Amino acid sequence: MTAQPFPVGEIVAAQRPHRKDAARNYDALLDAAREAFAENGSEASLEDIARRAGVGIGTLYRNFPTRRALFESVYADEVNALCQAALELGDLPPWEALTAWLGRFTGYMVTKRAVREALEDESEIFGACRESMYAAGGPLFERAQDAGAARKDMDFGDLLRLVAGITATTFTDDAQRDRVLAIALDGVRAGR
Repeated sequence: MTAQPFPVGEIVAAQRPHRKDAARNYDALLDAAREAFAENGSEASLEDIARRAGVGIGTLYRNFPTRRALFESVYADEVNALCQAALELGDLPPWEALTAWLGRFTGYMVTKRAVREALEDESEIFGACRESMYAAGGPLFERAQDAGAARKDMDFGDLLRLVAGITATTFTDDAQRDRVLAIALDGVRAGR
């Protein structure tokens, strides 16, 4: 696949530092925030995030001067990872590439819910991230359609809404969520 990455990170105020130690702290804070948001939603404590990252609260605020900056940075980082995954999966057979990417998309939806709840759709980052996601994942879906592996009577937006709807509900565990997603994707697969 010859697509280019679709970075959205430049639209957030806090940029990844260049110094190695500072970059490590920045990455650790993003990972800790992602984990805390998955567990506690938008109410995750900044002090807990700093503690999980192994840094002081001052380091968190140096990298993310506001709670909003942290939410936006985590969200942009998740979308960048989804875009990168689309590039990395491009050499797989069409259906396999699409379903692997959708598996990553379900993980992203956990972070998206917490961020959307915190920012209440006020951030312009959502539009830029949506465009990046469509530009990265859309070609995987079109390739699956062109190969006869995915239904042609739907578009990429329909597919994302289907998966988003599934991830919006509560499951007993990840295995149940993955099973329900697999059942839904059987309905997307052509010739089923």
